Amino acid sequence: MDAFAEGTPCWVDVSLPDLEAGKRFYGELFGWTFGRARGMEDGHYTLAFSGGKRVAGLVAKRDGRMPTVWTIYFATPDADALSERIRRAGGQMVREPMAVGRFGVMALAADPAGAVFGFWQAGEDLGFEKTGLPGSFCWTEVYTRDKERVDPFYETVFGFRGRDLPGDGVDFRLWSPAGSEPGADSAIGGRSVITDAFPAELPGHFLSYFSVDDCDETAETVVRLGGRITAPPFDIDYGRMAGLLDNQGAYFAVLAEPKREPEREPEPAAGEESAAGRESGAEPGAESGAAEGATAAAEPAPEREAGQEST
Repeated sequence: MDAFAEGTPCWVDVSLPDLEAGKRFYGELFGWTFGRARGMEDGHYTLAFSGGKRVAGLVAKRDGRMPTVWTIYFATPDADALSERIRRAGGQMVREPMAVGRFGVMALAADPAGAVFGFWQAGEDLGFEKTGLPGSFCWTEVYTRDKERVDPFYETVFGFRGRDLPGDGVDFRLWSPAGSEPGADSAIGGRSVITDAFPAELPGHFLSYFSVDDCDETAETVVRLGGRITAPPFDIDYGRMAGLLDNQGAYFAVLAEPKREPEREPEPAAGEESAAGRESGAEPGAESGAAEGATAAAEPAPEREAGQEST
């Protein structure tokens, strides 16, 4: 697997008061399995797997005053150089770059409006082994009250190419990696504005999304497992999403992409047979029911580059 491009989401992890409760919650919600926890000095950091592929991390909070939160990490080839760019662009370092054994180098920073994110310089561990498929990360966006400072910050620090979505309904900006053509096809994340509809005390923050097969069923499962629904399932251009809190208060979102309609072969002209029909002896226009069913059930799940393993 190639290293992730700079500025690409490459890892996500959650800090929890009760690590074992978190494993039970996400294990049932997403079907995750878990590796062996690291030592106490690393917060018993535990890797989560979906289908045997690395998808996220869970870590026990060392200090109860720290937030219970999902953190997104962006890839970088040089954590020290990125730290300097962050400072020059008006951000601040929350945790200076530190080596995580032979796996890589991690750090935490805050943008000029206070939203915290991580970044990862890969060593032996590149990050995500699976994205964009059910049970794995698929998207991230920052919510801010100060887009005038936040937009140029990320576009300077990571070289993001920004494109505002048209329309008067939502102030939303798509971000594409440096060197790409900005737009929905290349976007790896976005920026949304915190409006008066949100609580006044809500700070700037990142929201990470996970892909699921069924948004409504996932939301119901969250409630059954002791979590809460903050934004009931609703339809967007890219599928159906919901905002959720786990049973310890960590905020995340899920997205179910639309089912793909089966593609049908064009009907042969009257009196003609398809070449396949003549060769196989099938009736004109006959199709394999099994193949059609498999096509109808297929989920569109384009892989978005993204990768890391953190603290």
